[in-house]
Amino acid sequence: MKVYLVGGAVRDALLGLPVGERDWVVTGATPEDMSAAGFLPVGRDFPVFLHPSSKEEHALARTERKSGRGYHGFTFHTGPEVTLEDDLLRRDLTVNAIAQDEDGRLIDPHGGQRDLEARVLRHVSPAFAEDPVRVLRLARFAARFAPLGFTIAPETMALCRELVAAGEVDALVPERCWQEMARALMQEPPLPSLATRAAGSSAVQGTPADICSRPSVFFKVLHACGALARIVPELAALDGVPQRADYHPEVDSLVHTLMCVDVGARMNYGLEVRCAALLHDLGKAATPVMEWPGHRGHDARGVPLVKRVCERLKIPNDCRDIAVHHTAEHLLIHSIRQLRPETLLALLERLDAFRKPERLARVCEASLCDARGRLHFENCEYPQVDYLHAAHQAAAAVPVKDVIAAGFTGAAVSAELKQRRVAALAGFKAAQSAL
Repeated sequence: MKVYLVGGAVRDALLGLPVGERDWVVTGATPEDMSAAGFLPVGRDFPVFLHPSSKEEHALARTERKSGRGYHGFTFHTGPEVTLEDDLLRRDLTVNAIAQDEDGRLIDPHGGQRDLEARVLRHVSPAFAEDPVRVLRLARFAARFAPLGFTIAPETMALCRELVAAGEVDALVPERCWQEMARALMQEPPLPSLATRAAGSSAVQGTPADICSRPSVFFKVLHACGALARIVPELAALDGVPQRADYHPEVDSLVHTLMCVDVGARMNYGLEVRCAALLHDLGKAATPVMEWPGHRGHDARGVPLVKRVCERLKIPNDCRDIAVHHTAEHLLIHSIRQLRPETLLALLERLDAFRKPERLARVCEASLCDARGRLHFENCEYPQVDYLHAAHQAAAAVPVKDVIAAGFTGAAVSAELKQRRVAALAGFKAAQSAL
């Protein structure tokens, strides 16, 4: 029995990045050998065991063979005769196919160290194209390591296009698509370890302040290989849809959308906000061509598209809620200072801001992403957020209990509360105008 550290732990250590979860491969053993050594079996599809003390996963070396459609269509084989090299051959990328033995010696039959130094993501073998999940994983790795200068090998992108053309991506279940999408949206930047490390030339040097997450790369990779049109066609449809250059110097609607996503990452906003930034402009792809580059009404046209995407991908309700509200209201929020008190109160009521102020906060954050997700406007001021929060506070200062205490009952309570809050907002606007 021999044990090897494999995968991401070896890769990240070579890059000088913090090592999180560690995975191990065991050769020369049977499941009975593992159980006799005190390992706890946990694998469903193939033999995986938890170490009796560290609880880290140890998998028996295995081979795999394509036996059907999709990512479940594989037959696995394990046995004492399966070598480490056999196991590494089935892995996705060369940078993930490096192993380390118990003496610290690296086993790298596919040139993973070379690709780490060259900052290239390259497939191990043509079998890469047999598993559609690998397209999503490749896109996620590309997004994670893009700040370090990593790119995808042209031949690997060609394999991804073949996989899409063969219809393999169509076999992906919605939950897995959203899982990978959410992980990409929330990807942390690959900052070097704080511990000084005498690493080789592949290691990241220093802790540059400009290393920040770029989740947009995930969607760019999927779009480049054709997978985005199969998974989120509503998003892919934004490619080439022009916007007014005076408002959007980047012009292209998909470019703008992905810039918004990166702003959400840069601001360290939550998943709900980043999802809302991703979906807020779907309505622009539904604008009649004769109206381009204007997109009057794209907010209303976008709402059913956002709902359709969220339902198809089974996006969680909290993300769907913010995405739908932001899509419906972002144009009003951009012009918040021009709204009449009655319109301003109606906006706050639609957002249910008096009962759910956190929803108002998340929609405001998504609106800031929209404002800064534009070429040359990446750090622009966006006073609409403070204005809307202040308006909310002014209206919320008129509590229901005061109306009831004044003797109003039944339907008259709601009418009087609305009238008083409109008056409060009118006073707020007058005070703002006087500043």
